[in-house]
Amino acid sequence: MDVIRFGLGMRALRMRRGWTQVHLASLAKVSPSVVVRIERGRADRVPVQTLARVAARLDARIDVRLQWRGEGLDRLLDARHASLVDRTIALLEAEAWEVAAEVTFDVRGERGSIDVLAFHRSTGSILMIEVKSVVPDIQSMLAAIDRKSRLADTIGSARGWRATSMSRLLILPDDRTARRRIDAHAATFRTSFPARTVQVRHWIRSPVGAVSGVLFMTDRHQAVTRHRVSPRRKPT
Repeated sequence: MDVIRFGLGMRALRMRRGWTQVHLASLAKVSPSVVVRIERGRADRVPVQTLARVAARLDARIDVRLQWRGEGLDRLLDARHASLVDRTIALLEAEAWEVAAEVTFDVRGERGSIDVLAFHRSTGSILMIEVKSVVPDIQSMLAAIDRKSRLADTIGSARGWRATSMSRLLILPDDRTARRRIDAHAATFRTSFPARTVQVRHWIRSPVGAVSGVLFMTDRHQAVTRHRVSPRRKPT
């Protein structure tokens, strides 16, 4: 983060409203010294949560990004996403699902893509799957999933799939970070995605009715790092 530019931006937004530093601090429920510190280019000494609270009072938001070796981090995340998609497809195909990956759509002006769209012909079940290698902003993710779920039947019909029920799954890596993120929003996910891994896997084998759930899945990277090699015995 460019702390100098960040501070100048905060100051410009504050002055645009005609507020003093004391007034902004009062609204954000922080001490005036915090606002002074931010505007003087020392935002790196202020907790991120505090920065976000001050920015919110100015109708702004902060966007913290992690950079690593140019585009290296993007490639790493893409590889993990691809691994989760591959394993999802393999799981579905083993249970006689017809599967399409990276399905783009343009329905009544709404454009986007679905990570995995699947159809179980014998039961008429259509399944929309969102795959995430990391859990992003919860509200925007749920809004995107709701939109894709609403369009899944129409998108499936264009492929000749005559659906009698529509289900949706969120696939996440089976790691502590993803589970903690879901646990932090437990009430939201109990409402939007009540089914969990065991129930979801059972439903995939026998898709009767509709389901909405979260499936935690181990990707290839995790499988490698979790594999333990037994130590060699010393020769006697």
